[in-house]
Amino acid sequence: MRTAQQTDRLGQDLRDYAEECIRTELDAGWSFRFDRARRRVGACEYRSQTISVSRYALPIASPEELRQTVLHEVAHAQAGREAGHGRAWVRAARRLGYTGGRTSALDMAAVYAPWVGTCPAGHVHYRYRRPTRPTSCGVCSGVFNPRRLIRWSRREPEMPRVA
Repeated sequence: MRTAQQTDRLGQDLRDYAEECIRTELDAGWSFRFDRARRRVGACEYRSQTISVSRYALPIASPEELRQTVLHEVAHAQAGREAGHGRAWVRAARRLGYTGGRTSALDMAAVYAPWVGTCPAGHVHYRYRRPTRPTSCGVCSGVFNPRRLIRWSRREPEMPRVA
């Protein structure tokens, strides 16, 4: 993870990049902000006309991953609410120079989820909420299999300073 100072600098650089991208690619009503999401990296909020990126992604994502996230969300704003990740969104994303996929490869849960589970074969699973019933590994078996039970443990993830 980055230091707090490195994270702050990256955050300011990303804000500058996002605001420039929004200024040149979207209507004047759109804005940028950081949010406190731990399950996703970015969001496009049509009602408030806001593009947001999670502060929790700053310490763990590369600068390029964060820039690509901004482009991904700006493409959503350009394509419109109904486009989803369909053809109109793909066209807008490509035109902006977006090179990623439909979802982020950044696994926020691997860093921030407090519950970590392991199956007998060693597959690792993450949960944000305490598992309440026995769960078997979906990688090992497509249906519940008591021989593939996941053993859960709680950890205290290192949370970055969020201003």
